[in-house]
Amino acid sequence: MEDHLLCDALKHKICSPEEAAEIIQNGMTIAVSGFTLSSYPKEVPLALVERVKTTGETLKVNLYSGASTGVELDGAFAENGLIDHRFPFITNKTVRTSINSGDINFADIHLGKFPQDLMYGFFPKPDLAIVEAVGITEKGDIIPASSVGIMPQAIRLADKVIVEINTDYSMDFYGLHDIYMPKNPPHRGVIPIRHVGDRIGKPYISCGKNKIAAIVFTNREDSHRQMNREDDVYRQMTGHIMDFLQSEVEHGRLPKNLLPIQSGVGAVANAVLSGMTEAPFEHMEFFTEVVQEAVMDLIDAGKVSMVSGTAISPTPSGLVRLKKEINHYKKYMVLRPQEISNHTEVIRRLGVIAINTPIECDIYGNVNSTHVAGTSMMNGLGGSGDFARESYLSIFAAPSTAKGGLISTIVPMVSHVDHPEHDVKVIVTEWGVADLRGLTPKERAVRIIENCAHPDYRDMLRDYFERACKSGPLQTPHILNEALSWHQRYVDTGTMKIK
Repeated sequence: MEDHLLCDALKHKICSPEEAAEIIQNGMTIAVSGFTLSSYPKEVPLALVERVKTTGETLKVNLYSGASTGVELDGAFAENGLIDHRFPFITNKTVRTSINSGDINFADIHLGKFPQDLMYGFFPKPDLAIVEAVGITEKGDIIPASSVGIMPQAIRLADKVIVEINTDYSMDFYGLHDIYMPKNPPHRGVIPIRHVGDRIGKPYISCGKNKIAAIVFTNREDSHRQMNREDDVYRQMTGHIMDFLQSEVEHGRLPKNLLPIQSGVGAVANAVLSGMTEAPFEHMEFFTEVVQEAVMDLIDAGKVSMVSGTAISPTPSGLVRLKKEINHYKKYMVLRPQEISNHTEVIRRLGVIAINTPIECDIYGNVNSTHVAGTSMMNGLGGSGDFARESYLSIFAAPSTAKGGLISTIVPMVSHVDHPEHDVKVIVTEWGVADLRGLTPKERAVRIIENCAHPDYRDMLRDYFERACKSGPLQTPHILNEALSWHQRYVDTGTMKIK
């Protein structure tokens, strides 16, 4: 433990999770570390839940995080009714159900903007920050583990900080991070990142001894997700994307090693990244928010020169590999605050290729990433909007159907718009690629239907579009009541209930 806590003046702050949890009181606003199930606090949240169960006290908190956390935090809090407001993103099933039932108040927020909005005072200031860390420096500053997220803002703004030092991470993680916080306007300057690997900050988060209220030691692992196995649909989509990128190289619109890549989280994104192992691209760079396990494979294959993100989110076996070989991987990686990893200024400057996954796309190129049937929250927007708006190429890839073929993911009109047609350059399904650049709305509709829609739905979409066009010389033809009725299929099949 002494190797992880280098500040002798803080040793008297070491306590049990139960003692640390006593700091948490009803009505508090709490900001926590963690991003996509990576490096979030676990011991203190579980101790708080046990306290509430034992005492029967009424307790609710407002909860901020970088992105999703695991069952020990989001899950346990939601199951026991401890969350009043939750921002800005979730993936936990129990939290999702509570949001859609109205038991948890939730707002969906661009992940790149949320920490900035905290610093601007647009949200209530956190009373307490609870963060997982590798260790604490001699001066009381904090060394993050496998994610950064909103930790710098949470620590800066909170009145008190509880640190969970996870000794399952070695102190070799020191040096992986680059912590830089822009000043608020009118004093904000240019973010001086001109290359993916540029380091502009410190390898630790400034905190100071006086703010740390409790230190808890743990070796509990994150509840990381297992990736779905790739199937023919994912492989076909991957092939289409690789062919499209190679065509862009041949036409001189991309260099041979591409431009920095951003990839969302999930099975589709992981399949695409895995496909790059066999692709002809070398010396690739990633400027993304989440570093998935497939990126580690690409590093090992000698295909990647540098990776920038805010979190590393591997499978359990991948996490073991990361911890064992951190000195190898940190030569190729840097983790930044999510305000920087998702910052539109840097995304546009670097010319990022963004690859994300929608719930549905409409025939004009609008994308819904968050709501089923327009009303029920799935997870949230995440960082896809940060990247889609300012990327060099904005690609959205998804299977052409969902729910075993019962639902088309290509529809006449999306039930909720997260990414307007103006931010969507390419749509990909297992059937092909719709390159929408330079096309009018009617031209986009034809290309999306013919290239991306499943054959079982293609005639229906053609019929809708042709009849909509006959209604007059409209820029974006729609039969509104009919377009919206497509989403009745969710209701009729009982699949709109997100549990």
